[in-house]
Amino acid sequence: MTDSSGNGGGDDLDRRIAEAQAKHERGISSAEGRAESRGWAVGIEFVGAVLVSGFVGWAIDNWTALGTRPWGMIVMLVLGFAAGTRRAMQTSRQFDTDPGNDT
Repeated sequence: MTDSSGNGGGDDLDRRIAEAQAKHERGISSAEGRAESRGWAVGIEFVGAVLVSGFVGWAIDNWTALGTRPWGMIVMLVLGFAAGTRRAMQTSRQFDTDPGNDT
């Protein structure tokens, strides 16, 4: 493959690809990437538990004639917080005991 001046452009492309790969490899290590992913997983699980339980409490308060407003939502938020904390602790403990964890 030649450019308009007749010179081979493959060497320049190879050099640019090698530079881009070197820049990419100098980024975070794979262990750091796994640790970051695990942190996000723990956080998302926690927030998800709180949001789902809050929605269930809101639904109980608004769609039933039990007269529980606002206590259904308050109780469910507290239970969701407790469940989210428990799940985050379990997940963190699992990650800490993972033999492939080299960080």
